[in-house]
Amino acid sequence: MPVGRFAPSPTGRLHMGNLRTALVAWLFARSSNDPFLLRFEDLDLALVAEEHYQTQELDLNALGLGWDGESLRQSHRTELYRDAIADLRRAGMTYQCFCSRRDIREASEAPNGDPRHMAHVAGFSPYPGTCRQLTQRERATKLASGRPPATRVRASEKFYRFEDLLCGTHSGPVDDFVIERNDGTPAYNLAVVLDDGLQGVEMVVRGDDLLPSTLRHLFMAEQLGVTIPAYAHVPLVLAPSGKRLAKRDGAVTLEDRLALGETAADVLTMLAASLDLADPNETVTLDSLLDRFDPSLLPLHPYTLEDNYLGGAVTPDPGHQN
Repeated sequence: MPVGRFAPSPTGRLHMGNLRTALVAWLFARSSNDPFLLRFEDLDLALVAEEHYQTQELDLNALGLGWDGESLRQSHRTELYRDAIADLRRAGMTYQCFCSRRDIREASEAPNGDPRHMAHVAGFSPYPGTCRQLTQRERATKLASGRPPATRVRASEKFYRFEDLLCGTHSGPVDDFVIERNDGTPAYNLAVVLDDGLQGVEMVVRGDDLLPSTLRHLFMAEQLGVTIPAYAHVPLVLAPSGKRLAKRDGAVTLEDRLALGETAADVLTMLAASLDLADPNETVTLDSLLDRFDPSLLPLHPYTLEDNYLGGAVTPDPGHQN
């Protein structure tokens, strides 16, 4: 059975964009009577708030988006990731990298920089290979400077292609990406692939902001020897400004909407209507959505929340950004 999953980061309350993606992931799994898992991607504990493991579970349950078994935390599995990194290191698949994000960004933006398509994706700068061929002396000099290195995997611009169930065909080379940060924390691009493999996940539904990372995940799955899942990247929910939704935009969480007098059923209807699965004026249930769910009919463009929906906003909590 193709296992599905939802994997949020517990850094704040789930907003409408998160809940919309969770609904699509749940519908993909449950429409085929497949298992559905919940995993918290919480490797960066400095950004995590303990309360939001519970608030996110409560919000999912309030909408009826239940999951199978216990929820899983990546922060409890760091030894698994470190073992995988050690295996790749022993296989000669990694090297130390001393570059900062600024170094990489400037190298990609330089006139003679990397022309590959990933360089032109907003927020995504492919690694130009600066540290790939450091001599032993050069490496020793950088280590002596006191800057701890990250660990990169040698992808060597291997080419991949995949068919996203919502976004169509995507292809391109894979740069040498970080699998262990310079503070020793295993990186998302390794952890997410290993977890999906170990949990038997065969259907990954997530926001399309992660679409540029998928080629890296195909490469990582091949190196780790795990099954490559099917992918469906859901267009984001945007604020009226056209920017991705955030708490500063108003009443964007389930908690906010309940405080304004709406019900969980009202929010479910709004999410369903945004996916062309319901009329805004009808009341839907998850059972009715399962009956009409057809992935081929889902909208392929971002959904913008209107100002009149966000009105009556609560004061944003600056400590927890989604």
